[in-house]
Amino acid sequence: MAEHTRSSITIDATPAEVMAVIADFAAYPAWTGEVKEIEVLETAENGRAAQVRLLLDAGAIRDEHVLAYTWDGDREVSWTLVKSQMLRSLDGSYALAPAGSGTEVTYQLAVDVKIPMLGMIKRKAEKVIIDRALAGLKKRVES
Repeated sequence: MAEHTRSSITIDATPAEVMAVIADFAAYPAWTGEVKEIEVLETAENGRAAQVRLLLDAGAIRDEHVLAYTWDGDREVSWTLVKSQMLRSLDGSYALAPAGSGTEVTYQLAVDVKIPMLGMIKRKAEKVIIDRALAGLKKRVES
C-alpha cells in the first residue's frame, strides 16, 4: 500500500479466535457501527469470504462497495476494492501476531475517494475508521 494509516491493539484471545470474528461477516452490523448490510458474494476454497458487498452508513458518507479478500490462515487478511460509488481505492489488512497471552492486531488502511480531499483530512478519517474498528473488534472478541 502506498500512503496508509496503521494502528495496533492487543486483544485477550488467540489469533484463531480473533480471526474467527474477523471472518464472520454476517455479524459485522452488530459490532461495526458503519456497516448496515453485508452479503458474501463469493467464497474461497478455504471456506472464507473471497468477495463481500458492504453497505456503509457513516453519517456524511453512505456507500455500497464490494471488496475482494485474501486470507493467510489466522495470520493476516487483506482486502482491496472491486467497486464503489464514492471510492477510487480501498486497501486494508488485519495482521495478527501472538503477544503474551493475547494477540496483537495491526490494522492498516489506505483509502482514496473520488471527490477531492486533502491528504491530512483523509488520513484523519482513516485513523477514525481504524480506531473504531479495532475497539469494536476487541469488545466483540473479548465478550
